[in-house]
Amino acid sequence: MPTLNEVLQSATDLAPAEVEWLQLLVGDWQLISDLSFGDLVLWVPGGLEGWLAVAHVRPTTGQMVFFEDVVGRRTHRGRQSLLDQAYLDQRIVREKDPIFRDDMPVREEAIPVVRQGRALAVITRHTNLAAMRTPSRLELTYQALADAMARMIAAGEFPNTSAPTGQRRGAPRVGDGVIRLDVNGIVSYASPNALSAVHRLGHVGDVIGELLAKVVADLLRDEAPVDESLALVVTGRAPWRTEVTSRGASVSMRAIPLTEGGNRIGALLLLRDVSELRRRELELLTKDATIREIHHRVKNNLQTVAALLRLQARRLPEGEAGRVALEEAVRRVGVIALVHETLSQGFDETVDFDDIAVRGLQAITEVAKIEHPISSQLHGSFGTLRAEDATALAMVLSELIQNAVEHGLAETGGGTVEVTAQRSTDDRGDELLTVTITDDGAGLPGDFKPGGSGLGTQIVQSLVQDLRGRISWDAAKPRGTRVRFIARLRPLGRDGG
Repeated sequence: MPTLNEVLQSATDLAPAEVEWLQLLVGDWQLISDLSFGDLVLWVPGGLEGWLAVAHVRPTTGQMVFFEDVVGRRTHRGRQSLLDQAYLDQRIVREKDPIFRDDMPVREEAIPVVRQGRALAVITRHTNLAAMRTPSRLELTYQALADAMARMIAAGEFPNTSAPTGQRRGAPRVGDGVIRLDVNGIVSYASPNALSAVHRLGHVGDVIGELLAKVVADLLRDEAPVDESLALVVTGRAPWRTEVTSRGASVSMRAIPLTEGGNRIGALLLLRDVSELRRRELELLTKDATIREIHHRVKNNLQTVAALLRLQARRLPEGEAGRVALEEAVRRVGVIALVHETLSQGFDETVDFDDIAVRGLQAITEVAKIEHPISSQLHGSFGTLRAEDATALAMVLSELIQNAVEHGLAETGGGTVEVTAQRSTDDRGDELLTVTITDDGAGLPGDFKPGGSGLGTQIVQSLVQDLRGRISWDAAKPRGTRVRFIARLRPLGRDGG
């Protein structure tokens, strides 16, 4: 299904700035739908084919009118006149009598969407009158706020392009709490949920009739420094968002100035108690920090072990089997430490393995260059892996590259080692990683047997089995060795099983 942006670009001649205006409006019109207790449909002119519905939103505060989405539909002749009148006159037009849909009386009105004096589209508002009863003060206030915002849309004063677009988790909605401020910032109405949110911050006493800025300032008198946008939000002077924290409670606030004829007449404030949400976020941050610290300490401990093994190796004669074994152990411990170092810098238990592969390849070839001219190349991408897969894969790569450099290229006085990685998906939907290590060295010895040629090969085969994969050694052309293994990766974000 095409996106709103694609539909607007293909079905209208609107300029990019005008398309962006409609995008901003649709991004925020759930608020108006909830205040209206009605469905909203956005229509754009479609020439001789009539009006085209390009977006639709239903209220979360009342009964919907359209059970099926109307996006993609064209208007019939009866409604087209209503849309035409609102579009051409740039004013809100309401049907005189309710329209019945499935034996349900519906009040319909058309609101022109205006930007810089030009009508771009029309919003129709559909309210189910069968669900209406004697309205409470809350409902009357909500409808009055919805009407004020509809007039702002028709006057080209909403949406506000200066409002920040990024939303932190926990952005307030109509059902979370509504406060209406007059032009002086005094609370003229507060919904029950809004009152609860303010009292949760520690305020005792009335809120209605009070200057909201003073109420909040008294709460924060002994608190830490607050968001610099707070004053603009609690006075309703700017379309900004902020968060107030007091006595262990957190309340998210969003201000929407209400204007008429370009003059501010008050403001709508949305409030939401996000104390529990922020507490959970803090727990997650603490957990993430703890995990990163653990990986950091494991890396440090492994580096200490490697240093001790290196000191022990230096006490043995050069070339002795014991010294060679210790030096091999130092390299293997270093590879595991490299994975934990990468994990300590992230926020989850996954690793972008390409950096590890590059660093490991360079470390081995740089040491070998001291004796022979050796070059290395890395093709493709390993992508993101789970930590347990990354550790095993790093060990396998290290062993195979070390073998290629130490046994294949050393015997021919140097050469090139290439590593190629490719991700794919099998018929069962499992992620596969195919890795090929190729060198142009002396090639495999005639008596080579996988699993019986040395500790390194045995380690490789064992780790490939842990990766639920398979491995093969072949002769490369025109000379050298090619090793290919396929690993079945564990799914990201879930237990690999």
